[in-house]
Amino acid sequence: MKTQLTLFEETMKPPSDFDVARSCTFADNMALPIHRWFRYSAGFAAQWVEQVLSEWKIGEGYIVLDPFAGSGTVPVVCDTLGVKSIGVEAHPVVARICKAKLMWTTSPDRIADFASQVLKTARNRKTNTIDYPPLIQRSFDADTLSILDSLKSSWLSLQDKSPESELVWLALTAILRPTSKVGTAQWQYILPNKRKKKVVPPLFAFQQQIEIIKSDIRWMQARVKHSRTQIIAGDARTLADSMTQRVDAVITSPPYANNYDYADALRFEMTFWGEVNGWGDLHDTVRKYLIVSSSQHSSRERLKIEDLLESESVKPIRDELSQVVQRLAKVRESHGGKKHYHTMIAAYCRDISLVLHQLRRVCKSNSRMCWVIGDSAPYGVYCPIERWIAELAMKAGFKHYHFDKLRDRNIKWKNRKHRVPLKEGLLWIEG
Repeated sequence: MKTQLTLFEETMKPPSDFDVARSCTFADNMALPIHRWFRYSAGFAAQWVEQVLSEWKIGEGYIVLDPFAGSGTVPVVCDTLGVKSIGVEAHPVVARICKAKLMWTTSPDRIADFASQVLKTARNRKTNTIDYPPLIQRSFDADTLSILDSLKSSWLSLQDKSPESELVWLALTAILRPTSKVGTAQWQYILPNKRKKKVVPPLFAFQQQIEIIKSDIRWMQARVKHSRTQIIAGDARTLADSMTQRVDAVITSPPYANNYDYADALRFEMTFWGEVNGWGDLHDTVRKYLIVSSSQHSSRERLKIEDLLESESVKPIRDELSQVVQRLAKVRESHGGKKHYHTMIAAYCRDISLVLHQLRRVCKSNSRMCWVIGDSAPYGVYCPIERWIAELAMKAGFKHYHFDKLRDRNIKWKNRKHRVPLKEGLLWIEG
């Protein structure tokens, strides 16, 4: 009998020459059990996580932490390996998705029964699609939205916070984009003016998603008996307050300082469920709980550059950071949008420093960390983010670091706003 079964055995076994450059993409995960239950672009490859844990000789008796857990790549891999893990995620909906994925110990029959009840109840419900916000109205054909609304109202009448209820919620949430007639941009922004060639019928999509979940649960339960993961729906900047155990390893990918609005990534799903009515609701519902990584965040909170630079958190990089943000403050005046990149970059560094100090509190003295990270160049002003993070980590009390570049970014200049070459890679931190 094997002592450690991996996610990639049998039909899921990968080629031995896995391209490490693909470690920073979630795409490969969509062929893997559990991971494929929801597509979340802000993620990395499960196979790479397993390789890192293997190289670090992390097994039973160790604890792995992901302070930016996203949709749960690290926790799911750890469960597969029988390794205890902790995931922290500040986006409430993403944290809910992550928690649902870790409910694989649920009986497939109970999931099937709950889904059947939802379908049965939906047949007899009157639909009301008039009150949906414009984003939803524009994203679905009338008949499709009517069916989805009946499934939604049926689930709402039956939901009881049980694992099977949450997994059926996840199934319904996961089919919204495949059943929508409009396109989705690379980073999950909805494109209402772009029509898709292939749209999946909603009832078929729902039943198919339930079957996938049931099949993956059986796959997982045949290999592992218990989940050993704790998911904390909270802020990485204060994570030590929620943890009672120290960890051996950290694998994570924080938000990048590239002005991507992580709060907006699931606005489509949140709008369907009535959690927001529009883009304007995102800040108070989601964004204010995240670390600052977009100009929308820094401008909404009216952050002041003087206060940010005076923060003790950025002291190790203050001189260089000050030069960069002052240049950004000047450059923005020549751009029509006058985006608040100067305060965004300063606040981002402050927040990352706060996270690193929290990690130093919860990591053992011989711990190891790996961050998937990329640099940034808002308005063409270069920011060596990976080096700044490394220097902040050393100041927080870690001992050593090195950076391995995985790939070049922003090297195809067509339609780009600037021509500063960027990179993405792995920042290794120890001690």
